[in-house]
Amino acid sequence: MFGLGGSGLVSARALMAGGADVVASDDNADSVKKAEAAGIPIADLHTIDWTRLSALVLAPGVPLTHPVPHWSVELARKAAVPVIGDIELFCRERRRLAPAAPFVAITATNGKSTTTALTAHLAASAGMDAQLGGNIGTAILSLALPQAPEVRPSRVHVIECSSYQIDLAPSLDPSIGILINLSEDHLDRHGTMAHYAAVKERLVAGVPLTGTTIVGVDDEWCRAIADRLAQSGKRVVRVSVHSALADGIYAEGYRIMRAVAGEALPIADIGGVGSLRGLHNAQNAACATAAALALGLSPAAIQAGLRSFPGLAHRMEEVGRSGNVLFVNDSKATNADSAAQALVCFDDIFWIAGGKPKTGGIESLRGFFPRIRKAYLIGEAADEFAATLGGAVAHEITVTLDRAVAAAARDAARSTPKQPVVLLSPACASFDQYRNFEVRGDAFRGLVQALPGVAKTTGR
Repeated sequence: MFGLGGSGLVSARALMAGGADVVASDDNADSVKKAEAAGIPIADLHTIDWTRLSALVLAPGVPLTHPVPHWSVELARKAAVPVIGDIELFCRERRRLAPAAPFVAITATNGKSTTTALTAHLAASAGMDAQLGGNIGTAILSLALPQAPEVRPSRVHVIECSSYQIDLAPSLDPSIGILINLSEDHLDRHGTMAHYAAVKERLVAGVPLTGTTIVGVDDEWCRAIADRLAQSGKRVVRVSVHSALADGIYAEGYRIMRAVAGEALPIADIGGVGSLRGLHNAQNAACATAAALALGLSPAAIQAGLRSFPGLAHRMEEVGRSGNVLFVNDSKATNADSAAQALVCFDDIFWIAGGKPKTGGIESLRGFFPRIRKAYLIGEAADEFAATLGGAVAHEITVTLDRAVAAAARDAARSTPKQPVVLLSPACASFDQYRNFEVRGDAFRGLVQALPGVAKTTGR
């Protein structure tokens, strides 16, 4: 094994519990110490006999192909040793224990965490034993084991998969696979958009002919993937929030519609569900609804589950109010496309943006500039974003989040609109100043709730 972070430690323990001989390594000395304390054998992978290894289990954060393969990957390839991850280990165990066990795997550029959590919530609220994990934060090998579907309550694994995890799961075969959308992201790890899309396609391509493949068709990459899968004989449920479909699931205003042979009936309504605000969440809800139907849930059960969905932290999370000023934590918006989903939801925005920039910056957000009263720019991207905003949007470079929150709160309190919104939707990764987007979002929440006169909110 290489990589002994959270999922790596869980994988090592699971393998050892199953009787595997494990040797592990990590470049981080603290991670090695934690592994040693947990009784995990540590070795120098440069000096071991690779001909005795059956697999290299790689942490998803370690480069597999781009910008260059990690040295452990190079050693594995020289010895013809397969390189896999924890999702692959789960798939192998599922096929051994309960190959018919319901398994929903979800991927996308944007929206996969919300769709994963919502799908699990719909299943759980309908009485199923929903096991939620993967890229959403809970290591898949820490979840309860797959079991035959006739056991009650029926257990379903609902797993978010990043492109990194899919790359390490060559036999990924969910009974229900969801690809929500695709746009440019993670090209530092995949090289080209075509390669990135091909990796994502593997998740839905692995669904057996007896399963259900759900694909959002509002971007050209996913439309092409849906067509290829349908031509291969798979049952494809297309999803759209931009247009009505003759067959599939689509959003019509706040209503989620199901069309069969040109005839459409409403399945559910998300109007007034604060945790599902915005067109992007209509797409998430439509995909989750399609999965719930494939799991056998009734429209009434789906509607009840949608109404009770609390939402996720760091995704359009309302963290406080002060007078008529609303503070929203959308730290998960780590690229421009994701930030656009938040910007479209409000009209008078005091926008906190910046961090470690992604390819393309915020040029694609120009259409939302009239909604922004002022921008507060932080991190490495501050100068680049300031140049893009130019004279179109008032802005200041605050560098750090604490200064941005203080300035935005001050300016929003002095403004005249009905509901000014202080919005953290960075359109950037967090790694220049924070370990991950969760730490960044937690910092924002803490700063907001420490402001004088701010009332905490629990709605998301």
